Amino acid sequence: MKLVGKKSCNCTAAALVMALALCALGQGAPTPKDTRITPEQTKELFRSLNQILSFASDDTQLPIHHEVKRRLITREEVEKYILEKFHDDKDAKRMQREEIVLKKFGLLDRDFQLQPFLVSLLKEQIAGYYDNKTKTVNLLDWVSPEEQKPVIAHELTHALQDQHTDLERWEPDEADTVSKDVTEDNRRLDVDERDTARDAVLEGQAMAVYLDYTLKPVGKSLLTSPDVMRTPKDDLDASGSSPVMARAPLLLQQSLLFPYRDGLGFEQRLLKDKGAKYAFAGVLDRPPSTSYEIMNPRAYERSAIVPLLRMPDVHTLLDAEYQPYDVGVMGELDVRILTELFGGPDAAAMFTPQWRGGIYYAVQSRKAATPEQQASTTSVALLYLSAWRSEGAAREFAKLYAGEWSKKYSGVARDPAAESSGDEQVYNSSEGPLLIVRQGSQVFVSESFDLTTARKLQFLFFGAQLGGDIEQAARVSPPAGELTNNLTRLMAGCGMMKASLRH
Repeated sequence: MKLVGKKSCNCTAAALVMALALCALGQGAPTPKDTRITPEQTKELFRSLNQILSFASDDTQLPIHHEVKRRLITREEVEKYILEKFHDDKDAKRMQREEIVLKKFGLLDRDFQLQPFLVSLLKEQIAGYYDNKTKTVNLLDWVSPEEQKPVIAHELTHALQDQHTDLERWEPDEADTVSKDVTEDNRRLDVDERDTARDAVLEGQAMAVYLDYTLKPVGKSLLTSPDVMRTPKDDLDASGSSPVMARAPLLLQQSLLFPYRDGLGFEQRLLKDKGAKYAFAGVLDRPPSTSYEIMNPRAYERSAIVPLLRMPDVHTLLDAEYQPYDVGVMGELDVRILTELFGGPDAAAMFTPQWRGGIYYAVQSRKAATPEQQASTTSVALLYLSAWRSEGAAREFAKLYAGEWSKKYSGVARDPAAESSGDEQVYNSSEGPLLIVRQGSQVFVSESFDLTTARKLQFLFFGAQLGGDIEQAARVSPPAGELTNNLTRLMAGCGMMKASLRH
């Protein structure tokens, strides 16, 4: 997941080992954990940087403007770097707040502790990084030079990206406060998601160079070996290489893999259709702004209009009893994760192409006074509006979503007497009333608002989309930040993961 300002881009030696095995290059095993490379190996590693930088420049057609500084780091320094992300980074702090919303949606179990798990996961996965602030590639003192070289090709691609487009300025800072009115709500929707898409560009480009460098000794490349990423799901975790990743929730696995897997697919399509200059410098100069474009690269190529829903003004209705908590887009990536979690891979394959937009809004009860109360999903009420390509897809999504409520809440019971039409479902639960309504090709969800308030909100949300075509709204403003945006950004900023070449 990408950090605001893109403080670093990182890779793991284990990912390199996997790539070599997949490509049958026969390189050696990773350096044992308690072994450090020798001074002679360090000199060899440093000498190789200029040659690898030249390869990356030729592969991407991004010119070299100056040499890249290099530094050797220890495991202890990497672990310190990870911990600092959770203490200092704005995305990590906002992610802690959004953990409750992720649980309210059912994307995480109620008792799951996100931050401690992420620290363990990143310690297992990360191994080196390019630092945008110091313009330095950080190399590993426990991995042999031969094993690090393809990883260096990945990191030096980030250095070339930085020289072409100052990555510290490429990604504007976002507001770290909660929006207080409808103007701020929609402004937040307008700016958030672009960072997830830009992460996928950065990591997808670096993965393309990584694979080209790895495949070069056997006379192949990403374009001549298009199936290089379509590998059997060898269970690395069974060998003990990624035990934390093996037990990660689907949300974390998908958020971790998105910049690498989907970003690479995006670059691969553009390379084939338009060539290297378009796929690298061209995309850096005109970056996509949504996961929809990353997952549909030809939509990016033709500058297609991206679906965008708008927030109504709910503050007059809600602010006396609730305080604003979070607002964002339920984008195509979010829908893929949510529908796979709720219905399996087949459901995700069916629903994801049918997505035409989505937004969510969460508030917290002002009666939640203690930290314990504020940390509970019972303090949060949630709204979610989604749009689909057809009424049939909307109807099926409403059925899938409502079917998950019994797994999220206790005491779930449908209340047919409270329903006003055949397109409305009302349930009672341990966290209050649940309402789901289909209107045409849109689905409105309310969780934990009283039924009278929920119906007023339903009217406002549906009505806000009637002022103009959804696609026309997207012409006016760039699309918005996804529910999983900050999680994806955080992990992308902390490294190319072992699992990125397994799916």
